Amino acid sequence: MRKKYKLYQVDAFTKARFKGNPAGVVSNAEGLMDEQMQAIARELNNSETAFIFPSDSTDYDVRVRFFTPTTEVPTCGHATVAAHYVRAIENQLPTCTVWQKIGIGTLPVDIIQINNDYHIVMTQGKVEFLELIESDFKERLLSAFNLRPIDIDERCPIQHVSTGGSKIIIGIKSQTKLNSFNPNLNLLTELNQIILNKGYFVFTFDSDNPKILTNARMFAPQIGINEDPVTGNGNGPLGAYLVYHKLVTHDGKQFQFKSQQGEAIGRVGVAHVSVDIQNNEPVKVRVGGDAVIAFQTEIEV
Repeated sequence: MRKKYKLYQVDAFTKARFKGNPAGVVSNAEGLMDEQMQAIARELNNSETAFIFPSDSTDYDVRVRFFTPTTEVPTCGHATVAAHYVRAIENQLPTCTVWQKIGIGTLPVDIIQINNDYHIVMTQGKVEFLELIESDFKERLLSAFNLRPIDIDERCPIQHVSTGGSKIIIGIKSQTKLNSFNPNLNLLTELNQIILNKGYFVFTFDSDNPKILTNARMFAPQIGINEDPVTGNGNGPLGAYLVYHKLVTHDGKQFQFKSQQGEAIGRVGVAHVSVDIQNNEPVKVRVGGDAVIAFQTEIEV
């Protein structure tokens, strides 16, 4: 039996349509099969599409699944912002905290009502610092990005970091270089077979805006995302990384900053990152963002 599903395209980490990171959202996904969700995600061709399911447990309020155009992924930052923005609007939610079950576990999402609009803040998964990227692999990685050793910020070790979705963090010196390099996506995909991760996150402290601490780009061709405009699950690990490597000053309890992404591909957006700190170590990361609905429709499947 065919059913009509509510379909949205939402631009996350921005209040301007056609900026930030577009995500598909199906707000009443109950009844869809895996292959149907994959087909919808491929058709929309956003980096991720979120599918919202009702809860079947008292342990959480809602279940969300995420698909890239080629595969399901356990978590996605901008699609989380998009999904809960849509859900808040559909249900006219007040400021509240909801619990979502996703591929990495059950985590809270804060819905903050501001006038007649919403700001969404997601708590990310466990903070993990994985291997440092050194020697031959480092050389091959820099070659894939057409970067030279002189381009790398010497304060920033290249490291594999996760807050539920793992990224290889690369710090470089120049915003000009950040916005001008063209990576070899085939080589990045090959390197992913050696060190499995969900993306390569390149950032710089070089900023022409005093309210923006970092500028960044993110690439994940191995999961069908050549370049992601604004990445919640990239800026989250970055926040933990900055505290862990003592690259920023803080009060010992919390560190907050804004990160801009998407300039190189004309889809600028801003992620609001908050890192909880204990004993000078990052222990919890939250990433917040605005959103705007670009369009909505129905699809019959």
